[in-house]
Amino acid sequence: MAIYDLTKTPADSYDSHTHLNDDKLFHDVPAYIGRANEFRVMEMNIVGYDALANERALTIAQAHDNIYAVLGFQPEDTTAFDSAAAEKLEMQLQQEKVVGVGETGLDYYWETVAHDVQKEAFKKHLALAKKYDLPVIIHNRDAFSDVYDMLKASGVHKGVMHSFSGTPEQALAFVALGMHISFSGVVTFKKADDVRQAAQAVPLERLLVETDAPYLTPTPFRGKDNEPAFVKYVVDSLAETLNLSPKEMSDITRTNAHRLFLNHD
Repeated sequence: MAIYDLTKTPADSYDSHTHLNDDKLFHDVPAYIGRANEFRVMEMNIVGYDALANERALTIAQAHDNIYAVLGFQPEDTTAFDSAAAEKLEMQLQQEKVVGVGETGLDYYWETVAHDVQKEAFKKHLALAKKYDLPVIIHNRDAFSDVYDMLKASGVHKGVMHSFSGTPEQALAFVALGMHISFSGVVTFKKADDVRQAAQAVPLERLLVETDAPYLTPTPFRGKDNEPAFVKYVVDSLAETLNLSPKEMSDITRTNAHRLFLNHD
């Protein structure tokens, strides 16, 4: 018996950004995949953020059907992104089941890594995305202007603004550069009206859903570790926000993910 009401959301979903490669989840990957399938989350991207997470993402993706790897160094880990790491990442990006570069970007919230170090790493990731014609998955926190300017200058015209939490105007600015806008469990939070307003501004063909598991757990599971199965609650909340059925929302976001990551029309 499924643990999710399939009469409410009968369509299959695609979690565009999850971290089964995180220590909190990596110990029991098959169980998390199995539970996701019960929730009809049938496809997902395992997203890297440092050298170990990239290796794990590849391992998971290459061992399971309908699971893909995105490889890169998140802003907080760019101090380890030296020339050797960049060379290895480039080799990994050419392997089977790799569908994107990232997560990469800029994070000015924590101030743990110098901005110039983050920018140099982001620039290299953007160059790799352009070279291999892969979508770039962007982490942007309190750095809108610099992320926008660097993306625009890069010539990269496809990718994802991951776990978007900006304004409608910012969302549309990134859409104009060719980006998709992905919404996480934040869209389910009671006080996240600004995020829901941004979702209403995004063209349907540019919407994606994600969990960012084990982080950003959606209502009603806040306080617990997130997992790919819970993308269904993101779908439900986004559907309500846009006056669509959950099935319509699942179909739209899955189709968008297929087009972006798998080159399916």
